[in-house]
Amino acid sequence: MGPDLLRSMQTPSLAMLLGRSQLDQTKHTDAFARALPHECWLADAAGVAAADHTSSPAVAAQSLARFDLDITEGFWFVVNPVHLHIARDHLVLTDQRRLAIDDIESRELFAIAQPVCREYGHSMLYGDATTWFLRADAWHDLRTATPDAACGHNIDIWLPTGTAERDWRKLQNEIQMHWYDTPVNLHRQSAGIHPINSLWPWGGAQIIGATSSPQFQHAFLQTNSHYYFGGIAQSTLAVDNLEMVIASRSTDNLLVLDSLIAPALGDDLGEWLMRINALEATWFAPLLAAIKSGAVDSCRLILTNATSLQQRSISRNGLRKFWRAPSLSTLLP
Repeated sequence: MGPDLLRSMQTPSLAMLLGRSQLDQTKHTDAFARALPHECWLADAAGVAAADHTSSPAVAAQSLARFDLDITEGFWFVVNPVHLHIARDHLVLTDQRRLAIDDIESRELFAIAQPVCREYGHSMLYGDATTWFLRADAWHDLRTATPDAACGHNIDIWLPTGTAERDWRKLQNEIQMHWYDTPVNLHRQSAGIHPINSLWPWGGAQIIGATSSPQFQHAFLQTNSHYYFGGIAQSTLAVDNLEMVIASRSTDNLLVLDSLIAPALGDDLGEWLMRINALEATWFAPLLAAIKSGAVDSCRLILTNATSLQQRSISRNGLRKFWRAPSLSTLLP
């Protein structure tokens, strides 16, 4: 479908940026890696990239800090309340963005799960409606996958593995039984909404003292989802225009545009096209104009899909290379 998508995209500014950019780096990952390429890149930007692709990046410390949870010791996991869909002969993890969990529902479920964790000797903390944290000091070798890496697949390959996997499953099953007929889930089912029937752990990290500062002074986020790979900067701000990014006066800003992830995971090509065309008007055209005018000296574009990452650089001088035609072909594998 790639060539058909390119023909349908209405993104001339993006085509100009890509056509006159310089390829700096290309990376490929295994289709069964436990984190997606952009997640590994963001983790590396925060200084916590996984050593390999056998487990999710160890971002728990940065995520805890993002919620102002002052934790200085212990081995912690990010834990997301999720829905596991029962297919014909396997379980499928539903994209958390589609669950629309509100704070009231999440806190009711958390109030049930927290004492269960305590009985098993673990602490649990609340971050927000979609992000909780679990302390399990003996689970250092539990290999986990990010929710987006496992989303939409038979979860067998992405389930937590290691010497503590049976301990995790016992805790998970206990919480699932307590949640089965709660008012929250009964209400969601009566309203035709997916119940919250499981937890997904990932990002396990040993915390010793304060976390280190990431390389970016500010990270800016433009998103259409609740889920966010947190902890990439000390100051993460939601923005809706490039002027807000430029006004930060930081020499090295990071702008995360993640609104394409949800339709990509759901194979919703129509929605994907609508969103990338919207990004053209909101971000790519203003960025091109800012580089031409000198308001922005240069930028790097980090483009990813499920198995690869491409990094390209563009500058004002690069835009003057008129002999290089605008092109979207670099988006194809």
